[in-house]
Amino acid sequence: MLEKRICAFTDCQNEAHLQCPTCIKLNKTEGSFFCSQDCFKKSWGTHKANHGNHKEPYDPFKTFKYAGPLRAVYPLSPRRQVPPEIQRPDYADTGIPKSEFMAKRSEIRVLNADEIEGIKKACQITREVLEVAAKAVRVGITTDEIDRIVHEATIERGAYPSPLNYNYFPKSCCTSLNEVICHGIPDQRPLANGDIINIDVSCYYNGFHGDANATYLVGDVDEVGQKLVKVTRECLDLAIAAVKPGIRYRDFGKIIEDHATKHGFSVVRTFCGHGINQLFHCAPDVPHYANNKAIGVVKPGHIFTIEPMICEGVHQELMWPDGWTATTKDGKRSAQFEHTLLVTETGVEILT
Repeated sequence: MLEKRICAFTDCQNEAHLQCPTCIKLNKTEGSFFCSQDCFKKSWGTHKANHGNHKEPYDPFKTFKYAGPLRAVYPLSPRRQVPPEIQRPDYADTGIPKSEFMAKRSEIRVLNADEIEGIKKACQITREVLEVAAKAVRVGITTDEIDRIVHEATIERGAYPSPLNYNYFPKSCCTSLNEVICHGIPDQRPLANGDIINIDVSCYYNGFHGDANATYLVGDVDEVGQKLVKVTRECLDLAIAAVKPGIRYRDFGKIIEDHATKHGFSVVRTFCGHGINQLFHCAPDVPHYANNKAIGVVKPGHIFTIEPMICEGVHQELMWPDGWTATTKDGKRSAQFEHTLLVTETGVEILT
């Protein structure tokens, strides 16, 4: 009788009959069986790191045509655990944010006083964790070590790291280096002198999410890199200064793009700011470029993020085979800053 095998995909308990082709070549059986092609694809980013049980760091995507000098450095560390007493979002175990799929994407919610207090606490924790991570930035530290620091700082505060297993993202924060626009997966690559790194932290506490990120200089960064980071922060500040009841969500993009292009930089179009509350991502969409078609008018009680991604060269992106990491198409650098914002009767309150 054949041994019954369980799917190697996290949290899937289905019987498995398909085996990874690479594992077959390596004569490897443990953790190599899947119930479906879908589970195999979802597991690929982490599963591939197990091929050959590498002890030394290696590039899992050797045949991929990278846009710039940055490379993925595996193996990834095991998924970090969250204590059972910490409240979790609906995707924590399944990887699927069902509540987001069920929400009316076009509806921009006005939060009540209790909800606003709830998200304020989540945002306070998010800011604290981001500051802890920022203090760790130095030449030689790996992005995986930064992820560990973020994870531990988050659970110390009784919160859940929102990115962890969100649509199967394998880590507790995003670390986006140099040409990475966003969603970089923390790995074994140590920071080098002259790098710029964005750390994106999101925390889920008592039913609410907070979201913030910032870009940091590592060691001695050249003048263009420093200017890119400075202008990106200015783009965010100028957009926030315009937030008040009655302005259209589409209007922030022109403010951001005008400032970025004045300094010779471009603005990413594929990724945008978003509403946030009990859901990690929801309406409204907040594009960062001019002449966009964003829907909605800013009203008191709206909570959303603005998070411009500004590029040294072209704004178009290239996706890595891990399904998450987005780099610039020309391999030049990109920077980003983000705050979660509450619209008040007269203007805006920065929650992060």
